[in-house]
Amino acid sequence: MTMEDFAALLDESMGVSNPFEGSVIKGIVVRVESDFAVVDVGLKSEGRVLLKEFATAGRAPEVKAGDAIDVFVERYEDKNGEVVLSREKAKREEAWTLLEKSFEANQRVNGVIFGRVKGGFTVDLSGAVAFLPGSQVDIRPVRDITPLLGSPQPFQILKMDRSRGNIVVSRRAVLEETRAEQRSELIENLKEGQILEGVVKNITDYGAFVDLGGVDGLLHVTDIAWKRINHPSEALHIGQTVRVQVIRFNSETQRISLGIKQLDADPWEGVEAKYPVQAKFVGRVTNITDYGAFVELEPGVEGLVHVSEMSWTKKNVHPGKIVSTSQEVEVMVLDVDPQKRRISLGLKQCLSNPWESFVEKFPAGTLVEGEVKNITEFGLFIGLPGDIDGMVHMSDLSWEKSGDAAIAEFKKGDMVKAKVLDVDIEKERISLGIKQLSSDPFQDAVANVKKGDIVTCTVTQVTDNGIEVQVDGMTGFIRKAELSRERSEQRPERFAVGEKIDAKVTMIEKGARKVTLSVKAREIDEEKQAMAEYGSSDSGASLGDILGAAMRKAQEDK
Repeated sequence: MTMEDFAALLDESMGVSNPFEGSVIKGIVVRVESDFAVVDVGLKSEGRVLLKEFATAGRAPEVKAGDAIDVFVERYEDKNGEVVLSREKAKREEAWTLLEKSFEANQRVNGVIFGRVKGGFTVDLSGAVAFLPGSQVDIRPVRDITPLLGSPQPFQILKMDRSRGNIVVSRRAVLEETRAEQRSELIENLKEGQILEGVVKNITDYGAFVDLGGVDGLLHVTDIAWKRINHPSEALHIGQTVRVQVIRFNSETQRISLGIKQLDADPWEGVEAKYPVQAKFVGRVTNITDYGAFVELEPGVEGLVHVSEMSWTKKNVHPGKIVSTSQEVEVMVLDVDPQKRRISLGLKQCLSNPWESFVEKFPAGTLVEGEVKNITEFGLFIGLPGDIDGMVHMSDLSWEKSGDAAIAEFKKGDMVKAKVLDVDIEKERISLGIKQLSSDPFQDAVANVKKGDIVTCTVTQVTDNGIEVQVDGMTGFIRKAELSRERSEQRPERFAVGEKIDAKVTMIEKGARKVTLSVKAREIDEEKQAMAEYGSSDSGASLGDILGAAMRKAQEDK
């Protein structure tokens, strides 16, 4: 006996592990009991394997008598003298061997996702259990993994450690590789006008990025629909499948511009025929700005109601105080420009013109009554029926007083009566007059006075240039040089306010409402008359005698 034989006999007698332990051997299923399959592996006793070890993910155990299977010998015999076998470890050992070859060759492997664990999922790789991190499931985050459970999927092994029984796989790596192949093929065959199907990947304020299968394209917000869209999220959501058309493609930068609205007919074609000028339509307010409101006449066709065309009377009001978003309004087409894709609309044109209505009820010469709405340096604004204002100019407030003095007599809120002087519908102006409610005292007075008359007037003001007088309701003025024939008497300070004097009317200015008088002219007239009646200085009578006689005659006549 050699030393080697002796060592083997010693090992056997001392119970040293059998060489079958820890290895995979062939066996035959003898019979199937309630929970076990009895397997003959050619050793001194049969072994038993739990039926659940024959089950695959999501399936019932499939084993019957006579099946030849691989089993892993865990122990040569247990306390009952039976061989301890494992089907799972046999499959795992076989799977690990194959997986290591695939890992070294950087090849894909097939597996089934069958469970969820912290941070990811468990994958059955033909008997070996691998870990699939949540970030490696798909290219995009997956909210629901249910459709992937129980179905075979290709995976890429990222890391494996046999001693620790640790395998990490990725489904995403496989998808990215496939995606790269699809991207190359797509870019190679891509052309403008092509219609594709994609998935909305991301949404921004200016548009959405659509995954075309390996390459992304930008769908700008203005190309989503013909109608106004304020934000892409109004029409799209992440994960949505959409049909798009390639609008532009730059092969150098590989930038792709996409459009959805291009798949539908342009609603602006024939817009002039559909929306003729002066026609009225009902639309919906889609957007309100400082300068007006946009009204949708049909999906994709909007018109602008400028703030100046919104109301006949509200001129300095924000459009948002006249209309509201989503409100249906009646508008009139004012202008159509199909080249610039613009339609000008009017809101007030669908309402009665308050100035036209006013002039029908209150023509020129009619009396009206209203409240003083505003007072300016040039007149009063009075509220009138129809929510419009009329203006009384300062010159139409009073016949006698100056404009400033007349304005000072009014305050906001006063109810006043006035006469309609003029209505300008185009300029939207109504002229009113308050002084016209009574006759013009100047015209009444001047009707009884003519140039050359001698009138008695009352001094109302003394100035350096002359005196101001009142004549039967008219204002007159006597210049300094016209106060007397004698230069020494041509002094305004000779006269006092309230003093009455006789003077000759030398000029009547109706436009300026002014009468010019002269004491000097009256004195010259009196001298000529006296000379004619009482003689002349040539007959020997002095001028003093003649005037003295005329004065005595005048006293006697009184």
